[in-house]
Amino acid sequence: MKVSSLNKTLILMVLVLATLTTLALGQSNRGGGGGGTRVGFYRSTCPRVESIVQAAVQSAVRANPTIAPGLLRMFFHDCFVNGCDASILIDGTSTEKTALPNSLLRGFEVIDAAKSRLETACPGVVSCADIVALAARDSVVLAGGPSWQVPLGRRDGLVSQASDTANLPAFNDPISVQIQKFADKGLNTQDLVTLVGGHTIGTAACFTFSYRLYNFNNTNGPDPDINPAFLPQLRALCPNGGSGSTRVGLDTGSVNRFDNSFFANLRNGRGVLESDAKLWSDPTTQRFVQRFLGFRGLLGLRFDVEFGRSMSVGSIFPIV
Repeated sequence: MKVSSLNKTLILMVLVLATLTTLALGQSNRGGGGGGTRVGFYRSTCPRVESIVQAAVQSAVRANPTIAPGLLRMFFHDCFVNGCDASILIDGTSTEKTALPNSLLRGFEVIDAAKSRLETACPGVVSCADIVALAARDSVVLAGGPSWQVPLGRRDGLVSQASDTANLPAFNDPISVQIQKFADKGLNTQDLVTLVGGHTIGTAACFTFSYRLYNFNNTNGPDPDINPAFLPQLRALCPNGGSGSTRVGLDTGSVNRFDNSFFANLRNGRGVLESDAKLWSDPTTQRFVQRFLGFRGLLGLRFDVEFGRSMSVGSIFPIV
């Protein structure tokens, strides 16, 4: 009788330990963190996952090049809110998708198309979070940028709240706030400058920067960080009192090409968003812009190499 009781106790302890271990492993792999993700995650369960997503992205970007920056922004906006868990895709009232910072995101239909094809090829296997991560990489490549390996194995989140988007980087954030927001995600100042360089493709709506053109900080004049020769061009595109929805390229002269000309524009006072322009006017971040531009006397940085590094899971957006 005593032996039987002892055996039952041991079995119970084993079950409890197994349950706790399972819970711990589940927590380490929730959302989009580095825990549990790896390159080749679907090698045996869905070996064509990357080619299927790539085909969907390629078809969409060839038809509409503005989809490429849209998918890249979608990844950032998803990951900055509670990790890379595809909660940006959830429909409903007061979800992340409905929040003002996400109101102009595009490319959701591409994720839907890729998911549909994957459900045909390998039903119930690939998470939407992994599709978003792959689509971001493929968009950069199609715009002429670098490629990088994407560890997979993220789990899709079930909670999506518009209020959680408050910690997204904003178009008028000072450098100190930008640095803190990126630091909260395990990213340093070099990562900040590198990843904001993703603005080399895409556009911004006039309402996100037109306040810089006319009465900046109640000075009755423009933001002094704007090159006076660039000001008439911006004012023509975004006249005072005009439509706030007009789109303007973030990287003048290279809006659909992924390259380091964005940093040259910052140096020349042609940053469109206030937060972008501050990367040059603030000494803390200016030195990294200079390194991307190959300033003499500074250790150079290659934008294509560093962007892929910062985007690689393990250095970007760890789950918390």
